[in-house]
Order: sequence, then C-alpha cells, then structure tokens
Amino acid sequence: MLEIFTKLADYTTYEALALDATTHLAEAVHFFIEDTTKIFFLLTALMLIVGFLRSWISPEKVRHWLDGKPKILAYFLAVILGAITPFCSCSSIPLFIAFLSSGIPLGVTMAFLITSPMVNEVAAILFGEAIGWTFTLSYVAVGMLTGMIGGILIDFLKLEKWVEPFVFNATAPTDDLDEPTLTIKKRFHHAWEETSDILKQVWLYVFIGVGVGAGIHGFVPQEWFISHAGADNLFAVPIAVLMAVPLYSNVTGVIPVAEVLIAKGLPVGTTLAFIMSTVAISLPELVILRKVLKFKMIVFFVAYLALAFIVVGYTFNLIF
Repeated sequence: MLEIFTKLADYTTYEALALDATTHLAEAVHFFIEDTTKIFFLLTALMLIVGFLRSWISPEKVRHWLDGKPKILAYFLAVILGAITPFCSCSSIPLFIAFLSSGIPLGVTMAFLITSPMVNEVAAILFGEAIGWTFTLSYVAVGMLTGMIGGILIDFLKLEKWVEPFVFNATAPTDDLDEPTLTIKKRFHHAWEETSDILKQVWLYVFIGVGVGAGIHGFVPQEWFISHAGADNLFAVPIAVLMAVPLYSNVTGVIPVAEVLIAKGLPVGTTLAFIMSTVAISLPELVILRKVLKFKMIVFFVAYLALAFIVVGYTFNLIF
C-alpha cells in the first residue's frame, strides 16, 4: 500500500520536476517527497485510531491508576502509561505536579516523565515501517527500562529536596472521576481534535527532520559516516549524545533522520543514542523541566540519561 508514495515521489521528481535521477539533488528531493507524504499519511491515520482508543484514558485516570499501588507495580505502570499516553514533556508538567501533590512518590512520577516523551505507540509503528521491528522493539524496551531504573534510583537517593517546593504544596486535584459518557461520534471528534493538535505541534519537526534526512541521503557519502562515526570510532556514541543536546525534536520528527543514518552505515547503537538524546535531553526540554525541578535535579537528570544512552549505544553496537 505504501508503494503509492514511492510512485508519487518518482512522478514528482523525475517527470514533474524533470530532475536527472543520477544527481544528488534528485536523490534528496525524491527522499523528501516520499518520506514527507508517507509520514503525514501514517501519522494522521494512526493518530485518529489511537486517539479514538485513548478517549477512554484521561490524565485523571492515569493519576488514579498509579495512586496507592505497590512501589514496584507503580514503576511498571508508570512506564507503561508513559509509553501509551499522549503527553509530551511540556504537557507532562501539569501531570507531574498533579502526581506529586496527590502523594505519588517522586521516583514513580519521574519514571513516567522520562518515558513519556521518548516512547509512544504511533512513533513505534512509524519506526517499525521505516527502520524495522527489531530496532523498534529494542528502542521501546530501552526507553521504558531507562525510565524505570531512573525512577528507582531517584527514590533510592531520596531526591525530593531537588524538586521545587511549590510542586508539593500545590492543591491536590479532585478525586472525582465521574466523567461524562461519550458517544462514539464524540469520541471520533475528540480523536480528530487530538490529531489536529498533534499535527500542528509536529509538522515543522517532520519537515525539518525529513529535510535533514534528505540532505544527508543525497549529499553525504556513506564512506564519510563509516570513517567518522562507524563502529571503529570508540568515541562515536558519546559524541552522538553531545551533538543531540542543542537539538530539539519529538520522536516523530527524528524518525527520517534515524532511517538515513542507519542506511548510511551508522551503527544501530550510535543511532539509538542520538535519537534518545535528541528527544529526552535537549536544551529546550531542560528549560521546560526547570519550571518544576531545581538545578541540581536537572544536572542529575541529564547525567543519568546521558550515561544511560551511552551505555545503551555501546551495548547495542556490540550486539548488532
């Protein structure tokens, strides 16, 4: 079914624009057209389906599911819910405050906060289609494990003192879960509104991500990646993590870049470290988190995630 986007790119590039198929420009334009149309189609279709199913999951329900659970179960539920709920870092902040003001432990809350921006089911499906399911399942598992270990470590070290005091003093949200019953029509309307909102938030990142991917695909030789960032370069993984910090993209926008990096010969682990760092520890992300976390917690957060992603990168390079 997705071959239609290849044919569309063929027609636009080689017939409508009359570009020579042997040129770097034609390769880049073809990649941009094919991936942009394909990603927006899949993103819209998948978000409508997932948004409809998620109309039964509200932030209040998430909070109640975590509240009062045994600690180890709460960690597990936190990363599961972080992976399947539509809360990016900015929208997770109000939920972060609601969790802590309700008495949910900081570690459980941080496990959710770490996992939520890195993993979601729509990105997983897009990753699976673009890169392969072995990589995708590995990415999801590593993202959830990183969130769980981070939460457990924060609880063990008792780092509540590094959270801004107003968070704990905030008025706890109401326990009233008497939500109105929605009709199927209203649930689809809710799904469309959510899809529209997400498309408005991510369209620029998709264009930038595909544009970067197209440029790399068309103009950067494979030999350059192999010689500078291949498996023989011992420092490729930490460099990839450091390069990601000034950047910002949600996981959907970074998919086309990952697709090209792997196709050009960048090792899987190095690519994985770059993707996770771009999504989880970029500077804009840290500015948002500074609203609720003290500077020491930000430093701990960055150090933990950077170390985790570097370990993941080296480990996956050895395995794959």
